[in-house]
Amino acid sequence: MREKIKITYKISLYLFAFIGLIFVSVFLAFKLNLTKNFSFVDKNYDYFNKSRLLSENTSYSWMNTDEYLTVKNAVVKEKDTMFRAENITGIKSRIIASILFVEQMRLYNSDTELFKRIFEPLKILCIQSQYSWGVLGLKQETLIQIENNLKDSSSTFYLGKDFENLLDFSSSTSDKDTERFNRVTENHNQYYTYLYASLFIKQIEKQWIDSSFDISGRPEILATLYNIGFSHSKPNSNPQVGGAEIKIGNEKYSFGRLAYEFYYSDELLNEFPR
Repeated sequence: MREKIKITYKISLYLFAFIGLIFVSVFLAFKLNLTKNFSFVDKNYDYFNKSRLLSENTSYSWMNTDEYLTVKNAVVKEKDTMFRAENITGIKSRIIASILFVEQMRLYNSDTELFKRIFEPLKILCIQSQYSWGVLGLKQETLIQIENNLKDSSSTFYLGKDFENLLDFSSSTSDKDTERFNRVTENHNQYYTYLYASLFIKQIEKQWIDSSFDISGRPEILATLYNIGFSHSKPNSNPQVGGAEIKIGNEKYSFGRLAYEFYYSDELLNEFPR
């Protein structure tokens, strides 16, 4: 009897140690940004120059993966929250859903073991809280710039007085950094995450439109700029698709291309219309 207890104890100890090792590994990977690949320009120019109609009703290989089925189930639950952000900013929820799809596919494929143990059974989104934050992988410096752009009337990203106070902190706060972190890492309410992301897209669109280049109908460009950040947003007549490299199965995608494929597919079209 005593021997059985010892064996059970050892098995439990090893099991908890193994689980702990997984979480520590994921923590270090996100902390050191090891799950993000360097950005690159997608060379499939012809692919993106074709009519968007060619992308509709097409079966992509990612549609048949366990990771996508989990993303699909989890994203549907976010519909009402995304539409709250859409009603305020005017940015279509499908754009945000496309970016969310890519970010979650990237995370799910970065740690298969963790995906199988936690995210697939529970059908939940992965919420980051280290190098990048929330379900959309927003960096602290990006969040701060989004906030500052709302206030700075001299900024090329300024949206006007109607938006100036949209991200104001509570009057009682003495720690904006903590409140900002809590906003986008909240487990049960992703509203602020979608609001920040929608404002990022709206600010980028404003910058480009003011430079006589309208990219509001280019989800692949919007997703690319979301992934590579404000500093790389330089309006021009020939914007390039790219961003982080994401491997799904044996195929490699750029962040922008994967968002493009989801956006123009028929997936979740009833929930998030174009």
